[in-house]
Amino acid sequence: MVRWQPGARERLQAAALELFATHGFEETTAAEIAQSVGLTERTFFRHFSDKREVLFYGQDLFLRAFLDGVDAMPTDASPLDIVASSLRAAAAFFPDERRPYSRTRQTVIAQNPALQERELHKLAGLATTVADALRLRGVAEPAATLAAESGVTVFGIAFAQWIREGEKRSLADISIEVIGELRNLTGTASV
Repeated sequence: MVRWQPGARERLQAAALELFATHGFEETTAAEIAQSVGLTERTFFRHFSDKREVLFYGQDLFLRAFLDGVDAMPTDASPLDIVASSLRAAAAFFPDERRPYSRTRQTVIAQNPALQERELHKLAGLATTVADALRLRGVAEPAATLAAESGVTVFGIAFAQWIREGEKRSLADISIEVIGELRNLTGTASV
């Protein structure tokens, strides 16, 4: 009888990413992922609704990090300062030891149009949620949407730089640099 081992979700995620990277997303089955770590396909589906969810699990934590950054700012902060705070909070979600995983995950997503669409949908949902949070703070339109969409764009640019081979800077440092570029373009001062 096999003894239960903790961390099934994490083991499934690591195995799935490795299999997706070596064999391709479409070519890898949930059963193969589970079997590679000594689990059953049924166990896989207890943790994930489908194999795409392996790559997108934790979205709620990612979103929460952005919202925590919004909540951390004083009520009189500018929309762009609030977005900068949300970027700093989200960067904590991506410590340097997560970079290799994120790099491989992004490579897998880039090779599959359906996964690319899912990633874009995730980012669009993030922008909508941040814009809603800004509106709840009293930020009027179009400023709330512009700030939120700009924040997601800054995140995307910073993340792409962070996962590049040879990059050593933290995501927080890169995000600060990219939002600084946005401020230069818009002529706004930082706090």
